[in-house]
Amino acid sequence: MKPNYRRCISCKKVAPKEEFLRVVRSKKSDSIKLDQGEGRSAYICEKIECLKVAEQKNKLGRSLKAYVPPEIYRLLWQRLEKLK
Repeated sequence: MKPNYRRCISCKKVAPKEEFLRVVRSKKSDSIKLDQGEGRSAYICEKIECLKVAEQKNKLGRSLKAYVPPEIYRLLWQRLEKLK
């Protein structure tokens, strides 16, 4: 079976979706979550540089067409720290 490929919103790298962090705007409640739910999704590399650019330029917010609360960025930074 062919892997599902996705693109990083920051560096534009294309890779299987398992290599990315997934941020979702829920279809039902319009809330922003990590790795769960149905709705509009944005993918970001597991690299500090990609998350830094995404946060500075509001790439997650523009991609999801919604406000991304600071708590989501805090959770993403924590995940990157764990991956090191």
